[in-house]
Amino acid sequence: MSVLGWLLPLLALVVVLGGLFLVATANRLDRLHVRTDAGWAALESALARRAVVARAVASVLGSPGLRTCAERAEAAPRGEREAAENELTLELGRVDRACLPAELAEELTDAEHRVVIARRVHNDAVRDTLRLRRRRKVRYFRLAGTAPLPEYFEFAEPEV
Repeated sequence: MSVLGWLLPLLALVVVLGGLFLVATANRLDRLHVRTDAGWAALESALARRAVVARAVASVLGSPGLRTCAERAEAAPRGEREAAENELTLELGRVDRACLPAELAEELTDAEHRVVIARRVHNDAVRDTLRLRRRRKVRYFRLAGTAPLPEYFEFAEPEV
C-alpha cells in the first residue's frame, strides 16, 4: 500500500476525532450556559423572596425607607440590580432584629442565607462558563455562538 493509502485514512480519522472533540466542547458549553441561566433564575427568586420579607419587616417597624429600598430592588432592571440590592442589604443590616417578632426575624435570616447561597451558585456557574469560553478552540471555532457573556452578580453579603 502506498503512502497516500495510509495518509488519507489517518487524516480522515484526525478530522473525525477533532470534530467529535469540538462537538463535545460545544455541548459542554451549552450545558454551562443552561446552568448559568438556572443559577440566575434561582438568584432572582431568592432576591424576590428577600424583598418580600423586607417589606414585611418594614411594615412591622414602620420604616418607609426600607419599604422603598425593597420595592426599588425588586423593580430594578438587571443592569441596575446590583446597586439596588446593595442598598437593600445595607438597610437590612441596620435593622435591630431584637425588635422583630421571632418568626419574622428567622424568616429574614433564612431569606438572606438563601440569597448568599444562590449568588454563590450563580457566580460559580458564571466562572465555569467564562473559563471554558476563554479557551482558544472555543474562540477560534466560535462554539459559543451568539450567546452573550454571562456576568457575575456581586453585592455586599449580609452579616447574619
